[in-house]
Amino acid sequence: MQQISTHQLADWISESQITPVDGSQQRQQPFLLDVREPWEFEHCHLPGATLMPMNVVPARLHELDMNADVVVICHHGGRSMQVAMFLERNGFGSIYNLAGGVNAWAHDVDPAMRKY
Repeated sequence: MQQISTHQLADWISESQITPVDGSQQRQQPFLLDVREPWEFEHCHLPGATLMPMNVVPARLHELDMNADVVVICHHGGRSMQVAMFLERNGFGSIYNLAGGVNAWAHDVDPAMRKY
């Protein structure tokens, strides 16, 4: 499991949406796994994120692609760190924790995002 900053994630998402002119393969967009509660997700979330509250991740583990790049997201980075470590212990190979969570994303990348 690795930490990823808000700027690194924003760059990754941006780069994955650009088709290379030379025909080379671009880096695939990561799967954004938001582990907050539904009310938090409704308040604000990263575009394209999938909600799976922390407490249901073990029961829904089969829904996740073990080979995908997964960025785990929460409010400040604590819950997502726990889920990221859980995924790693369960055989997922490419797991990232969004350092600072949506709070940092709102401050660093998207100032228009609602904060709480």
